[in-house]
Formats: sequence, structure tokens, C-alpha cells
Amino acid sequence: MCGRYANTKVTTNLATLFDALDGTDGAWGPRYNIAPTTKAPIVRMSTSAPAGAGVTNQLGSRKLDLARWGLIPPWAKELSIGSRMFNARSETVQTSKAYRRPFTTRRALVPADGWFEWQKLPGGGKQPYFITRPGGVVFAGLWDSWGKGEERIVSFTILTCDSFGGLEEIHDRMPLILPPDAYAAWLGLEEADARQLLAGPDLEDVLTLETRRVSKAVGRVTNDGPELLEALEEDDPTEPTLPGL
Repeated sequence: MCGRYANTKVTTNLATLFDALDGTDGAWGPRYNIAPTTKAPIVRMSTSAPAGAGVTNQLGSRKLDLARWGLIPPWAKELSIGSRMFNARSETVQTSKAYRRPFTTRRALVPADGWFEWQKLPGGGKQPYFITRPGGVVFAGLWDSWGKGEERIVSFTILTCDSFGGLEEIHDRMPLILPPDAYAAWLGLEEADARQLLAGPDLEDVLTLETRRVSKAVGRVTNDGPELLEALEEDDPTEPTLPGL
């Protein structure tokens, strides 16, 4: 599962990286502790983008937007449902009432430096890890919209799959990471069947990931700073639990 992640790139860099129109109006800065219900950048296809903006095909243009993390289906009676729908199991997105339409027509790229995961400790408690690689990672995401007019909210979810390549020792689920050559197909710019879309990374790709023990301060959503990504000293086996964690 993925319940926290970091994205420290500014939107101008993200727009350039994904050859996308920047629709964020500069309303994003580096974030080190992104939690569900907050807004974060996603890359999606938008039919409303100006001609010539970003990579285009019959679907429209590639656009960088801010969206609320935690998918809110159009049929939801209230937006609070999104707080429980920040992850979608890749094994069931084709049949889920909430995810099957977005999987067909509303897929998104979710850029990140990496994500946090908590490992259960034998003596009780949990130790957070930050999982990353140089240059960052991109999660497979789905987006949808809820409400109308000025009250319209765009939201997204991150797909997960079974952990492997050693990551299962920390947690049994992980985000579905997309390799660069899968970005276009995920956005619908290239043809691919569901099996190809949901294949995820191969073992060689996963083995390039770095896992580092980090401070339990990341467990508090109000904490947000580069120190949250720093590795704990190896000779510090247990970090004191902070108040309120």
C-alpha cells in the first residue's frame, strides 16, 4: 500500500519532464510528506488544453494538474469517501464499480521522489522506511471528477500490487511503478491491453530501488521537511516514538 509519499519537484520541472501543459498556476512546491486528501500533481490527458500544448493525439493534450489524493467517484454522496480510496488494487480495477471506468478512460501518471512504508517490528510498533531511486519514480494512477461547476473536484488514486524484490520484507503491497517506456501507453497515447498496462515493473527495475530507515516523525501529517527523507544512522536500532505517533 502507499499512504504517504514525497514529491519535491516544482511544477515547471514536472511539466518539462513530462512534456505537459502546466495547469497548476504555480500552486505547488516541494512536499516531503504527502498524505491522502491533500492535493498533488498528476499528469493526465485533457481535451480542454489548447492545441499544440503538450503531447497530443485524438484524446487531447498531456496536462499537469493538481488533484486531491483519494478518488471520489461521480456517484458518491459526499467527498469523504475519498479518504478511504487513496489506493486501488491493480488486481481488481477492471471490475470495481469505482475504478473500472477510470481505468478505461482516465489513467494518470503520479510523479514522486519515492514513498513511505511502515514495517511491523517483532517487539511491537512500526518502523517507517522511505523507498526511492535517483530521479524518482512514477506511480500508475486513476483520476475522476466529482461535483459540477466551481465545486468540481478532480481526485486520484494510486494503484498497488504485490511487493517483491525484497520490498515484501517491509510490506506486502507496493505502488504499481511504471517504467518510462510505459508512460505513453498508460496515458492512452499507445495501444496496450489490460495485461500490458498492469504488468508493472520487472525485477531488475525494483532492484534499483533504495530503502532507508527514516524518522517516525513522518507519521505526523503536519511534519513536512527534507529531514523526513534522511536515513537514520545504522547504529541507532530504535528511534524514540515521538508524542502523538
